[in-house]
Amino acid sequence: MAVSRFVALAVAAAIGLGLAGTATTSAAADDLRIAAQPFPLYAPLFVAKQKKWLDEELAKVAPNAAVKWSLFPAGPPINESFAAGQQDVGFVGDTPALVGKAAGLDTSAIALTSDGPKSLAVVVGGDSPIASPKELKGRKVAVTKGSYAHHLLALVLEQGGLTLNDVELINLPVAEIPPAIVAGTIDAGAVWEPILTRFESQKAVRVLADGTGIKKGLLLIVADNGFLKNRPEQAKALLTAYKRASEFITANPKEAAELISSDVNLAPDLLVQVLQRMNYDPAIHDDDVAEVKKTEQFMRAHGLIKTAVDVDAFFNRKPADEAGLK
Repeated sequence: MAVSRFVALAVAAAIGLGLAGTATTSAAADDLRIAAQPFPLYAPLFVAKQKKWLDEELAKVAPNAAVKWSLFPAGPPINESFAAGQQDVGFVGDTPALVGKAAGLDTSAIALTSDGPKSLAVVVGGDSPIASPKELKGRKVAVTKGSYAHHLLALVLEQGGLTLNDVELINLPVAEIPPAIVAGTIDAGAVWEPILTRFESQKAVRVLADGTGIKKGLLLIVADNGFLKNRPEQAKALLTAYKRASEFITANPKEAAELISSDVNLAPDLLVQVLQRMNYDPAIHDDDVAEVKKTEQFMRAHGLIKTAVDVDAFFNRKPADEAGLK
């Protein structure tokens, strides 16, 4: 699919699903433009923002540059923003990252944002009689198509001897899935944090199966290749600040939760639970690349991408190496 066609389709999807991003003012030529999602999955980014560590690191290499933020509720509209030439760096799940790459985006994966098998799950109603994946056969099951939870759902169904064709698959934004379960219009759905913890704490939903043992829940930092070529020192600055913030979260989860609660729209007492179940180490390891290869194979097999992605080539470890990530 040509990038221009991808833009048209993504814009239509964004409008249809109400997925327009919240962007800052226009950026100068050397400003660092970041596309993020306001979720605890990307917590170190918001810690680095609140602590001014990102500004501090950026000032060392580009004194006149500023960070320009755009917030989106999911990965697909971030792809659209990249296709329109509006971003330098994005924070997305492995599945949307591959969708964008397969569609022609000139991007590379330069680090991980986080991983956490328990941060995404297939859920049912709190009082649902459904007790195993095999009982989802013929049921209405929702997922945000093209999200990393889409792959999880397929893997969970596989555990029950089913495929995606054995359920009535409904495409919904992740925030609408638990309310639809509570309303009884669907039977189950695949969700991620903070939606998962928020509704599970209210006993509105119950986890049927999470990613434990089947999907690590990788999320990636992707960057425009032109940006990496022309401003590599800014990529290094970003990763340095991110690593510093990830270490802060590990050492101070309660303080971090208080600090970024409003950024990720989750109460501190719930947020600290999420932070403690996540791994925020941004370094890329061989098993991470292998995990993304499995995702790419799934996506081609199910028609989510038409063009194969060379995952080894998609990962660019140079910025992480220069930032000293191990």
